[in-house]
Amino acid sequence: MVDVLWFVEGCEDDQMDPDGAVKVLDGVAFLVTQLTSDQRSEFSDLLAAMAAEEADPSRREFLEGFPEGFGLLGESS
Repeated sequence: MVDVLWFVEGCEDDQMDPDGAVKVLDGVAFLVTQLTSDQRSEFSDLLAAMAAEEADPSRREFLEGFPEGFGLLGESS
């Protein structure tokens, strides 16, 4: 899932319809907010581990910003 979102976020307008990209990103952000607190914590830990091992600086930045950008740090449901 993270790889797909990395691709969608990095697409140019001629690669993917911008409105479609926003719908995908917003849809995932909504789904992430539906996770339990434990699920969010586990997902955040996984993202941190992925970021720590990532050699590509821009992908590492994406991984590090994912929890905040996709609602993992918000209130649990």
